[in-house]
Amino acid sequence: MSDALVTMERRGGVLICHLDDGKANALSNDMIIAISGAIAEAEGDDSIHAVVLHGREGKFSAGFDLTVMLAGDMAAMTDLVANGGELCRSIYAAKVPVVAACTGHALAAGALILLACDVRIGADQPCKIGLNEVAIGMTLPDWALTLAGERLSKRHLQRAIPTARITDALGAVDAGYLDEVVAPDAVLDAAIAQATEFAALDSKAYAVTIRKMRGAAVAQMAEQIAADRAGGLAAQI
Repeated sequence: MSDALVTMERRGGVLICHLDDGKANALSNDMIIAISGAIAEAEGDDSIHAVVLHGREGKFSAGFDLTVMLAGDMAAMTDLVANGGELCRSIYAAKVPVVAACTGHALAAGALILLACDVRIGADQPCKIGLNEVAIGMTLPDWALTLAGERLSKRHLQRAIPTARITDALGAVDAGYLDEVVAPDAVLDAAIAQATEFAALDSKAYAVTIRKMRGAAVAQMAEQIAADRAGGLAAQI
């Protein structure tokens, strides 16, 4: 099954989502809707036990669609960022494990998608990964700070967020964006292998454990996203 941005395939109990907009895999509203739909499909199908989010060659995601972020339309920007927050929240709260196959660059909201995934397999190649918002004159929304605080190494928070440090793939493992790196041509297979291992877990026990572990952060993110939609995002940026 496919649309213009996401192609989905099944391998046993694993749903693989190939993300490819032909460019930088920017998180447009259409891309967000497509990924969100895949997560919802996995949660609603008892035969799907894990999800893999797979980037295009050399690029996992360059972040939010800059044609929206730089256009000066605050309402459109607020909607896009809030929708991205809902996507990250849905991945982080998903009832099935989500594995990222990070094929290269993952910047800004692309890095946030990595932080939302359970396990992140990266390509051992030159690439840029990180939260570069401050360097380009933006600030992270509150929901993103909540997620980053949950997943990034405490040793790296200062350099990763206020000083917008960008790292390579190996540095991303130390910082907490990735869990491991493999050869570029092995990223997808390694992610599928990890997802297949997860498929052997008891699905009910997994979902309950995720709710207990992450429930407070997920609820906080939901409140922060709602506040952004109500006008709070404008005050943050």
